[in-house]
Amino acid sequence: MSDLKTILLFVILLCPPMMMAQEEFSDISKGNKQYKSEKYTEAEISYRKGLQKNSKSPEATYNLGNSLFKQEKYPEALEQYQKVLPNEQISKKKLASALHNTGNALLMQQKIPESIEAFKKALKINPGDDETRYNLALAQHLLRNQDNQNQQDQQNQQQEQPQSEEQEKKQEKDDAQQQQEDQPTEAIPKEKAEQLLEALMQDEDETMEKAKKLPQGSKRSVEKNW
Repeated sequence: MSDLKTILLFVILLCPPMMMAQEEFSDISKGNKQYKSEKYTEAEISYRKGLQKNSKSPEATYNLGNSLFKQEKYPEALEQYQKVLPNEQISKKKLASALHNTGNALLMQQKIPESIEAFKKALKINPGDDETRYNLALAQHLLRNQDNQNQQDQQNQQQEQPQSEEQEKKQEKDDAQQQQEDQPTEAIPKEKAEQLLEALMQDEDETMEKAKKLPQGSKRSVEKNW
């Protein structure tokens, strides 16, 4: 779990806090400055003070979610993002960003199918968002790996279970029938299969190497302009 979190934090792109007029809530403005200085605990306190003055503030709610996410408090961050959705008080671009970060919070909790749905909803609102498209591709890749691992575990479990004599005869019959059905089909040459596997592994390695080469300040968060 910790290894997966490390990998995800290299590549997940988090939308920045919502900006607002400084005169509206000094606490939120103070929180934004603390957030930019990576003082996420202090920022959380400031945003909560802002919510005490206006509990329906989408800016304070969303920004609180971001500060919680940065502290790896993913369930709490998700709760704040969901309070913003849906909200007619914010623009479609900000709504898409809230969905984007909802997907991130779900992904970090291993709720991969739910994160994929959140990213898709964000792209439906803002189709040109490459950052959301990248996170969606990452989530889909993780889901495929998870499905493959679950399938492999299930097969291993079935192989470990003792079979009765009747089940063994049925299995032998099924295997013989399957062998007959497979004979007319030309198999992929072993050398070609190894080449394909090597190409896929090389592609994944290159993706991870690119992520690791990101500047230190952008590994955990690449901010968008509002």
